[in-house]
Amino acid sequence: MGRPVIVIGDRMGKGQHVADGVVKAGGEAYTIPGMAADMKLGDVMKEKNADLGISFCGSGGAGALNAQNKHGYTCRYGMRSIEEGEKAIADGIVALGFGFMDKEELGERIVKAWLKKNG
Repeated sequence: MGRPVIVIGDRMGKGQHVADGVVKAGGEAYTIPGMAADMKLGDVMKEKNADLGISFCGSGGAGALNAQNKHGYTCRYGMRSIEEGEKAIADGIVALGFGFMDKEELGERIVKAWLKKNG
């Protein structure tokens, strides 16, 4: 299936560490620029034909919920650990909502979870 395309939207316009981890693990990362980028997650996932989207905000859910409501992507939100993200991917979820966790390890492990599920 190739390299997964993962869109990252962070409420505060960050997400570069997660993107670095995605690339390090063999994925293709696109970080949405600017403040409130999380709310554009579904739009950019559709534009980039992404395999996964990761949203970061204080509540851990706004961007993922918006992606589900606007574009029909399956979402899980309110996640606070990498393990929750791995489980969501194993369950077939594609729009992941986390609290603020701009960590390289998250990006790496999300790609590995996706590759494990999708071969």
